Amino acid sequence: MAGRNHTVVIHFFFVPVSNLLVLRASLFFLLMLMYLLTIAGNMLIITLTVVDPALRSPMYFFLRNLSFLEISYTSSIIPKMLVNFLSEDQSISFLGFATQMYFFTFLGITECCLLAAMSYDRYVAICHPLHYTAMMSRAVCLQLSAVCWLIGLLVGVEQTTLIFTLPYCGPNRINHFFCDLSPLLKLACADTYKNEISIFISSVLFIMVPFLLILVSYLHILHAILKRPSATGRSKTFSTCSSHLIVVTLFYGSGIVTYLKPKSSNSLNIDKLLSLFYTVVTPMLNPLVYSLRNKEVKEALRRVMARKISV
Repeated sequence: MAGRNHTVVIHFFFVPVSNLLVLRASLFFLLMLMYLLTIAGNMLIITLTVVDPALRSPMYFFLRNLSFLEISYTSSIIPKMLVNFLSEDQSISFLGFATQMYFFTFLGITECCLLAAMSYDRYVAICHPLHYTAMMSRAVCLQLSAVCWLIGLLVGVEQTTLIFTLPYCGPNRINHFFCDLSPLLKLACADTYKNEISIFISSVLFIMVPFLLILVSYLHILHAILKRPSATGRSKTFSTCSSHLIVVTLFYGSGIVTYLKPKSSNSLNIDKLLSLFYTVVTPMLNPLVYSLRNKEVKEALRRVMARKISV
């Protein structure tokens, strides 16, 4: 409960990125372009993995999940950011803030788990090729995917509930681009130690543990690749997982620095910049990474384009 001399917050306000309209308009068009590229690129990946029979393996099943997740992830954040760049009204309702935070947490944690599942798929394909079909059957893929989405959903509910049961009685200005956990905690008019511990534990369990599973998978993959007799065989094998490794590096690199580094008085501005990387830049680059570095995807795109031209 808020104290008698405080007013309960029903709206939050984002701190404007700048008072210069020209700068905000420039950022609007840049972000809009990146958002459209993200949607188009990930929709292309989804379409290719659905219509092309050659892209029906477990790896492309998980890639389709990842592309759908990236579209959802960016769509839960970027539209409001675009509005804020051009609008004088930087407010968001209490319920709106909670909703965006829930989807941001839900989808972010799901992506961590999904990237771990994708690394397991590559581990089985390279280290146990003779058992790949049995170990990565359609049922197993569906179960792994369902577990990833369920973990994200539950963590999103838990973190959002914990944070929004805290009292907020002013100030109500958020120094961030979107509804993230840490900036909001700084506005609570109550002790947030338990919440900070909860966020840290969730970060370790659902960011670091998947990352460690990815690391272990790739250590086994690297060992298996180095045992291949020919350089050509090693290069061909590594190329099948290099795209995933780049995506993992982009996503986890910024995420780990943001949520597991020690906090300081100047860390919010750094966190704001890093947040743009894993919420805007990485989802835009993922389709490019998978299409430009993946021979099967490029060939599937050529086949689809050839069919369109011939019709």
